[in-house]
Amino acid sequence: MSFYHDGQRAIQDRFLSRALADRLEQVTHRTGFTEGDREFIAAASFFFLATADEEGRPDCSYKGGLPGFVRVVAPDLIVFPDYDGNGMFRSLGNIQVNPAVGLLFIAMSEQPKRLRVNGRAAVAFDDPMLSEFAGAQAVIRVTPQHIFPNCPRYIHDLGAGTESIYAPRAGTRPTEPAWKNFDVFKDVVPPRKA
Repeated sequence: MSFYHDGQRAIQDRFLSRALADRLEQVTHRTGFTEGDREFIAAASFFFLATADEEGRPDCSYKGGLPGFVRVVAPDLIVFPDYDGNGMFRSLGNIQVNPAVGLLFIAMSEQPKRLRVNGRAAVAFDDPMLSEFAGAQAVIRVTPQHIFPNCPRYIHDLGAGTESIYAPRAGTRPTEPAWKNFDVFKDVVPPRKA
């Protein structure tokens, strides 16, 4: 499965970022979880879950719990519980008809971080791990297809109540993130569009 589709490629070409996109895929993309991924996910008390129904209509949901409620149990498997909610079952219902999912983990702190996990999910109401999650009514198992960090520059530090220094402001030249000057990327960073 290709990491980029024609629609993404067309916009990359418009902004002259195809070479950068390819380099980011080459350097940051993976299909198995690293130890760093496992630690970051284990520390998370929330994430966002994107699903879509059989016609591709999207839905996004906040999933929260105590740190450790999401577990990387193998390099190619992540599990999390479903807790009692509002009874609509939009996410679980979507997974039943369309297993494609996206998970977004974010650290909104002085050291912001984002990790994306796109893959295929399955819902189990009698999963052997069900008893390991207090309050769980189902377990969702996700097999990753694409795991990659995302530039965290626009994440605000919610704990300190400070806004990202990278957020665009009228009359101010944008602050460039340090990664754009890393040797591995600087030769493919396109000029900034005005």
